[in-house]
Amino acid sequence: MTGPLAAEMTRLLEAAFAPARLEVRNDSASHHGHSGDDGSGESHFTIVIESAAFAGASRLQRQRLVNAALGDIPGQRVHALAIKATAPGE
Repeated sequence: MTGPLAAEMTRLLEAAFAPARLEVRNDSASHHGHSGDDGSGESHFTIVIESAAFAGASRLQRQRLVNAALGDIPGQRVHALAIKATAPGE
């Protein structure tokens, strides 16, 4: 089951990047009781995204693009976000 925050991230990323592949994985359960666990069940995520929008961009540029597309979610509404962003064929 996908929580509301994961669903919102999915919608934002699909709108921004039209990805060929997108996985928004909730890792919060493995961080239960650790720093940043706010009890919401949606505090730690991994995003795996493949989009032509990342072609020619560095790893840092790709992460910045994803963070920008997510608005106030990273760092404010989500404690930890791991991002693996690739272009097709990588």
